Amino acid sequence: MSKNDTQAIGIIPARYDSTRFPGKPLVDIRGKTMIQRVFEQASEARELDLVVVATDDVRIRDAVLDFGGEVVMTRRDHTSGTDRVAEAAANYPEAGLIMNIQGDEPFIFPEQIDQLVRFIRQRPTIEIATLVKRISERSMIENPNLVKVVLNTKSEALYFSRSPIPYPRDLSDATIYRKHIGLYIYRAAVLKQITSMAPHPLEQIEKLEQLRWLGNGLKIGVAETTLESIAIDHPEDLIRLENFMDSL
Repeated sequence: MSKNDTQAIGIIPARYDSTRFPGKPLVDIRGKTMIQRVFEQASEARELDLVVVATDDVRIRDAVLDFGGEVVMTRRDHTSGTDRVAEAAANYPEAGLIMNIQGDEPFIFPEQIDQLVRFIRQRPTIEIATLVKRISERSMIENPNLVKVVLNTKSEALYFSRSPIPYPRDLSDATIYRKHIGLYIYRAAVLKQITSMAPHPLEQIEKLEQLRWLGNGLKIGVAETTLESIAIDHPEDLIRLENFMDSL
C-alpha cells in the first residue's frame, strides 16, 4: 500500500435544486432526512477515516450540522457530483483516496464502502473503482435508467451503457448482465485530473460521466457486490424504498 492510500475519506455531494426531485436530500424517511441516513450509513464503514457532506445550499448545511455531521460549502455552478466532490476534497490534502458516495442511496451498505476501499488499495494500477451487481430480470436489463457494465478479465470496465450489454446474439440464458452501482473511489491525483477533462462524445450520447474517463484512457476497476441498493431519483421511488425497508 502506498503512503497516499493510508487515508480514505467519503464525500457525499448534495444539492437542493434537483430537476427530477427538488429538495431530495431533506425528504423525510421515517423520521430522518435522506442526507442523514446516507451520512449515518457511510459513517459505519470501517475503512473511511472521515465522512463529509459537500453542498451549495444552506438548508442542507444546517440540516447536517443539526445531526452532528461534517459539511463543506461548495460553489453552486458545478455540473456534476464529481466536480463538487473534487472541490470539497481540496480541504483534505492528506487524503489519498476519495470516495464519492451518492446522496440519494439512504441505505448504502457500509460493507460495500469497505469492499471498494480495499479493492483499490489492492490494485495499485487502478485509478478509479466502482461497484456492480449481477441482474437477471428482463425489466431491469432493458431499463435505460439502470446502467449496465461489461468487464475485461482483470475486473476493469470495458464500457457502460443504458442499453442491454452484452447483446445476446444467440439468445443464451447464460449471458451475464451487471448493473452499475454509483459508488466511486478515486485516487486524489486522478480526481483533480478528471475534473479538467472535456466532455467525450460517448459521454454526451449516453449521458454517462464515466465514459469521459474511459474515453480518456483511465482504468476503472470494478468490484462485484451481492448486496442490493435503492437509489431515489423520483418521488415515486420512495414507495420502493418503503418496501425495501420493510424487507430489511
